[in-house]
Amino acid sequence: MNRRTKSFLAGVRAEFPLLVGVFPFGLIYGALALESGLSAAPAQMMSSIVFAGSSQFVAAQMIHQSAPGLIIVLTIAVVNMRHLLYSASIAPYIEHLPTRWKTLLAYLLVDEVYATTIIHYEEDGFTPTSHWFFLGAGLALWTTWQVGTALGIFLGTAIPASWPLDFALPLTFIAMVTPVLKDYPVVAAAVSAGAVALIAYSLPFKLGLILAALIGIFVGTYLENRKSAKETL
Repeated sequence: MNRRTKSFLAGVRAEFPLLVGVFPFGLIYGALALESGLSAAPAQMMSSIVFAGSSQFVAAQMIHQSAPGLIIVLTIAVVNMRHLLYSASIAPYIEHLPTRWKTLLAYLLVDEVYATTIIHYEEDGFTPTSHWFFLGAGLALWTTWQVGTALGIFLGTAIPASWPLDFALPLTFIAMVTPVLKDYPVVAAAVSAGAVALIAYSLPFKLGLILAALIGIFVGTYLENRKSAKETL
């Protein structure tokens, strides 16, 4: 087994614990997309093209609520703003790669893949085959998400409401976030965003998510800049 294959399989293995939560999340999205008024093909294409679970959920719910198109677009843009931070964080590790690799890895850069990959890079450093780890983690998640979505669409309302599948989502994010809560800017960002999300839960069109994301980003960025300024003194 060559180094590329070993690194690829290591990425798949590292991602596997999170897939346990992602799969039922995909089931719920597939069923919810149909309930929101989307047909099977657009619902599956959203998973294949957009490939962003939280944004897909928000979009499906807002479509169901007949929210204005502009509000849906703005909400999704803000929800996905965190990917700018992911990209900035992981860019130094892949800046040497060809454009075709960067394009592929950028497409696969979602929450669970970022968490697994950045921890691997920070703990083990970067090697000539490290991007294969990234690819393995990303493709494992992408495949699981597509299969989960397809099965959710196929089963539709046949999924019993008594199944606590929605509980898999917070468990997945807890498992993903906990390892990266290493310093106070990150902890403060997570706590402030969570608190605002709870306080603003009743706002229409899921606008509380936008407010929570903005507050979390602001708090984390502000404290990180203060920390960096102190370290340079």
